[in-house]
Amino acid sequence: MSDTPEQDLVRTPHVVDSEDDAQRAQALRAGLEDYELDPDDLAVLEGRDGGDGSGADAGPLPVLAVVGRPNVGKSTLVNRILGRREAVVQDTPGVTRDRVTYEAEWAGRRFVVVDTGGWEHDARGLQARVAEQAEAAVELADAVLFVVDATVGATDTDEQVVRLLRRSKKPVLLVANKVDDQRGEADAAALWNLGLGEPFPLSALHGRGSGDLLDEVLALLPETSAVGSAVPEGGPRRVALVGRPNVGKSSLLNALTRSERVVVDDVAGTTRDPVDELVTLGDRQWVFVDTAGIRRRVHQTRGADFYASLRTQTAIEKAEVGVVLVDASVPMSEQDVRVIQQVIDAGRALVIAYNKWDLMDDERRALLEREIEQDLVQVRWAPRVNLSARTRWHVDRLVRALDVSLESWDTRIPTGRLNAFLGELTAAQPHPVRGGKQPRILFATQADTRPPRFVVFATGFLDPGYRRFIERRLRETFSFTGTPIEISVRVREKRRRPR
Repeated sequence: MSDTPEQDLVRTPHVVDSEDDAQRAQALRAGLEDYELDPDDLAVLEGRDGGDGSGADAGPLPVLAVVGRPNVGKSTLVNRILGRREAVVQDTPGVTRDRVTYEAEWAGRRFVVVDTGGWEHDARGLQARVAEQAEAAVELADAVLFVVDATVGATDTDEQVVRLLRRSKKPVLLVANKVDDQRGEADAAALWNLGLGEPFPLSALHGRGSGDLLDEVLALLPETSAVGSAVPEGGPRRVALVGRPNVGKSSLLNALTRSERVVVDDVAGTTRDPVDELVTLGDRQWVFVDTAGIRRRVHQTRGADFYASLRTQTAIEKAEVGVVLVDASVPMSEQDVRVIQQVIDAGRALVIAYNKWDLMDDERRALLEREIEQDLVQVRWAPRVNLSARTRWHVDRLVRALDVSLESWDTRIPTGRLNAFLGELTAAQPHPVRGGKQPRILFATQADTRPPRFVVFATGFLDPGYRRFIERRLRETFSFTGTPIEISVRVREKRRRPR
């Protein structure tokens, strides 16, 4: 590996449609009409799916969390809101454990509803993890439905939940569930003493009062989420500094700002909350976010580490590009690879920064090169920058890597050029024959950017290996450096002609 990353930073060319490409795409599009297409297909083909690629056309959907103690009917209520059986429902308490997110719609407005496990005070073991997930759902919601069993009345656990909700300062709607008839409304009225205002009587099982409840929910929710993950359009580009503990994230932020902006210590885990800072680099302003070190999978952490990991994930989702710092002076770990994958899964542009280069010797450099070839073979497309945050060596080279990744993240390939590319590709190396059949690509379009998302219409399922081949050739041809690429395949059959 060279000390200079320039060879990895190939800028994405400006791609335009030629007249022949446009005519070819038009002919393929006309031929596609002979196949069975659903409304979603037409939306993709007409450019109505995925917005304009800005990632911020309508803002993030508002988030509604459904919380309460076990077995009060939260999942049943979620199914009622969705209008279908999605959440698992069972009479046994504790069926739901994780936070589960669904997209819902009422009166033409879309929002996100989050089902949670039952919250219990002083829970231990697995139930403690379930309670933490419920608390996380409240923290990351715009409004909360607090569900209470009206037939049981307010319990000590319900009062503990009320204290949690008051601390969160989120808008709360108190739902008195299992009110199946007018006689049950007297039980619901007794819940006034929880101090959350008027209880809303409801039967989630039978649907009684559900429409009125959803009207109240819409009045409670904002038009766009204040906690969602949509990336703001315009203004400074937003960069998240992520990595496992003690790789030098805070030191890098201090080096970028040329000040002691954040606390740095040899003890791992000094940073708990994300720290935003406006930084001028390359005559432009950027927002850099220092985050807590990701120790392991979020669901395996507890207490302060759990919430630190959760906030780090939110910081990644609100950023446009993630700079993953790796300690080059020590062997790469599984956690380094997992953090890189976390940025990719969030659909953000990616730069890998190998920090502490000043501590390297020739033997370690050879070992690092081998580790990269072995562990990061799937992310060769990510720009690599070697630097030392402590001495500020090569810190300024981050700018070019960030520019290249963000440019690729925003790139759109014209439909004509994309289909000409796929036509040449499949002619030179067609899909293998499987079960006596050979899938054929009919048409393709780029449905969105940030990250680039391609939809391929085909006559049969494309093997994962062939999809990876298409992705690799897309990168080689259009230089998608520093951005993940999503390729989805829609299998469509020919229309049956009327006899």
